[in-house]
Amino acid sequence: MSRQIVVAIGGVSAMLSLSIGMRQSFGLFMAPITQAIGLNTTEYTLAIAVQNMAWGLTAPFIGWLCDRFGSLGVMIIGALLYAAGLIVTIHATGVGTLLLGTGVLVGLALSCTGSSIAMSIAARVTHENRRSTVLGLVTGLGSLGTFLAAPMAQQLMASEGWKAALWSFTALALLMLPFAVMAGAVDRSTSGRSAGQPVAALLPVLIQASTHRGYVVTALAFFVCGLQLVFITTHLPNYLSICGQDPMLGAQAIAVLGGFNVIGACVFGWLGGRYPKHLLLGGVYIARSMAVALYFLVPPTPASTLIFASAMGFLWLGVVPLVNGLVAQMFGLRFMATLTGLAFLNHQLGSFLGAWGGGMIFDAFGSYDMAWRFGVLIGLVAGLAQMLMPSPHPRG
Repeated sequence: MSRQIVVAIGGVSAMLSLSIGMRQSFGLFMAPITQAIGLNTTEYTLAIAVQNMAWGLTAPFIGWLCDRFGSLGVMIIGALLYAAGLIVTIHATGVGTLLLGTGVLVGLALSCTGSSIAMSIAARVTHENRRSTVLGLVTGLGSLGTFLAAPMAQQLMASEGWKAALWSFTALALLMLPFAVMAGAVDRSTSGRSAGQPVAALLPVLIQASTHRGYVVTALAFFVCGLQLVFITTHLPNYLSICGQDPMLGAQAIAVLGGFNVIGACVFGWLGGRYPKHLLLGGVYIARSMAVALYFLVPPTPASTLIFASAMGFLWLGVVPLVNGLVAQMFGLRFMATLTGLAFLNHQLGSFLGAWGGGMIFDAFGSYDMAWRFGVLIGLVAGLAQMLMPSPHPRG
């Protein structure tokens, strides 16, 4: 690889690591923030749900901007929005300001600094023969932030309070700026990008995607991915707390998720270059559902929680190189960020339901039993549908 490619991949991996690491840790703040400003679980999880919807609704548009004009400006704006959202959250006085900060601003920031943009950059600078492996590597490196951010936040909350933890996250958001500049080096090349093309050039691709069975199945199954993952990151710390476990266990579980993400993303990225991606994806969804069912059937212990976190971490972000690789295989690179952004919108619809729906179920019934059972059922359905989709034919 050339030096420019290494710099771009290193920059986008570091930016993704910080962005997703902080995002995966918001569940740790549920108890201290709700107690401090007088909210209930449903109101806090509504902010997380809005965050995911803001991310999902803007992802296709942000992807199109990157496809047409380049990614550097988008990523810089995203880092600044992230910092602004965290500052608004620190000064939140009620559900309205929490929805603005944690919800809208952080959601927009994630759309500009998250996986769709990172995967598009990595795919654009990588040869097709190595693409799936490199996408897995970037996803894996992008998981390291979760391994570090969650324990750091929990330690700061225990010693200095939740506002100190969010100020540290604000510093991490600003640290994304130099990494965005490194990743933006890819903008010097228009390879695989629709630079200067009018919006009309995208319309035939969107029409084709909307009637392409493989793309539709992949996008719909991605809904289940979002539901399962955001339900766990948002509600697992609270679930452990009501089961009498140490609050640090939630942070440890999220950190373990991040650590095993690195392994799983690299493994599935490598496997995706050698075996049918749709079969691997379906297998991941089914395996996740079985892991959730086994964990929630019995009261949690530290050992069972960390084993569960290890299994889910291994299966967590391995879907990202597989989904992005499938889209590139079906439609090529020209509008990859736009098409993966549209698929990601379905993912975020699931995330919205996983965050807010889980909170409503808990407030209504006093337990998470109905929520995890629903997540297991639709995970099995999505996995089977993904495995039965037609095998995609390679496109340039």
